Amino acid sequence: MADYRPKMSNAGIHRLHTTTVVDENGESREVSLTGERPLTIYLNTIEIVTLMTLGAQPELLTLGYLRNQGLVDKLDDIESIQVDWDVEAVAVTTRTAKDNIEALTSRRTVTSGCGQGTMFGHVMDSLSELKLTCPSFSADSIYAALKALTEYNEMYKQAGAVHGCALCDGTDILMFVEDVGRHNAVDAISGWMWLNGIKGHDKVFYTTGRLTSEMVIKVAQMQVPLLLSRSGVTEMGLKLAQQIGIGMVARAKGKHFLVYNGIEAFSQSETVS
Repeated sequence: MADYRPKMSNAGIHRLHTTTVVDENGESREVSLTGERPLTIYLNTIEIVTLMTLGAQPELLTLGYLRNQGLVDKLDDIESIQVDWDVEAVAVTTRTAKDNIEALTSRRTVTSGCGQGTMFGHVMDSLSELKLTCPSFSADSIYAALKALTEYNEMYKQAGAVHGCALCDGTDILMFVEDVGRHNAVDAISGWMWLNGIKGHDKVFYTTGRLTSEMVIKVAQMQVPLLLSRSGVTEMGLKLAQQIGIGMVARAKGKHFLVYNGIEAFSQSETVS
């Protein structure tokens, strides 16, 4: 576990709202709506990005975003993370500012993430340095993880319009986050891992969203070697997984799934070596 924690606000906000709709029979009823708010991240007064988010865990989202974008190198360099919803912003203060922060943030790739994710150019440039080894896994272990995950997706069940991500240790769901974009959910989990000193090398990362290049890069930075999704895979996502060495299992629902990468590490049951 990490010993150091920056000073952080606790500004999570209510995520569900209601509205009245008319169904196909012309009858009125009340339904739940997923909340969505803009949150602009300022790093030492420099505006970095505006994220659209549920707002449930804005401090962890900010922490993970900065980590995954390579904008802060060490947790103990962060003095504070303070969210103020009145101005829809979060102020991050560090002990030392990166000299080249403007150069690092000058090139942005708008990704396919819901709510328009971004990936800065220097992160894309560092992909050749990311190397992981897919662990052995089986059909039984995938089924067990999917069964454990059925108890989650609270927001999706009530209102839809969200993606869920989870960090799994076998059938133990260590952290589950829902947000309007899967890139936000993975960043929040990354922030939680960083804050608590959780290592990813023996974990599985689950997402309800598709496995794009952005998802592969973020999970690789978290050192998680196996990706599991109920959705599909993009061509670039697969190429990056192959390049980095991440196992990729997708279209996983019920008793069905497809192994896109890491086939050599896969067996049909736990008893098969």
